[in-house]
Amino acid sequence: MTETRTRSTAQELLGLPDNGKRYELVKGELREMPPAGARRGSVAARLTVLLGQLVRAESLGIVLAAKTGVKISREPDAVRVPDVSFVARDRAPTGGPPEGYRNLAPDLVVEVVPPSNTSSEVQTKAQTWLEAGACPVQVLYPDTRSAVVYESLKKINTRTTGDILSGAT
Repeated sequence: MTETRTRSTAQELLGLPDNGKRYELVKGELREMPPAGARRGSVAARLTVLLGQLVRAESLGIVLAAKTGVKISREPDAVRVPDVSFVARDRAPTGGPPEGYRNLAPDLVVEVVPPSNTSSEVQTKAQTWLEAGACPVQVLYPDTRSAVVYESLKKINTRTTGDILSGAT
């Protein structure tokens, strides 16, 4: 017996009832995302606030918090949810962010990795963001106080405590 999966669309994802669960859409497949643990949530929140203050003070663009879906492909639809993202002023939509999903990858994506993720999962997600046009993709590891910055799958830099982490490597 073969299992048939129904493909979901970004519009269907947007129309799901708010039941407290978080989802991403990966190649048309609806995937439930577990809630962030306290450490991951705290790191993402602090980074959102700090980046938001800088971006606002310098009028650089907009910062989007966790839970903000970004439609990165069609047919099948993919909607990914970064922990923090930034869109430069010249690429930001006039009149503010849209009501639905943004159809353009952010300029900067930050993912805060929970201990349960494998390196393969992390690299796949970074690759997905890069293919969608996000650059750089910063992957933060709170447990080791380190970060991996992807400008491409060939240009990867690791940062540790004491190193400077900016919008570029």
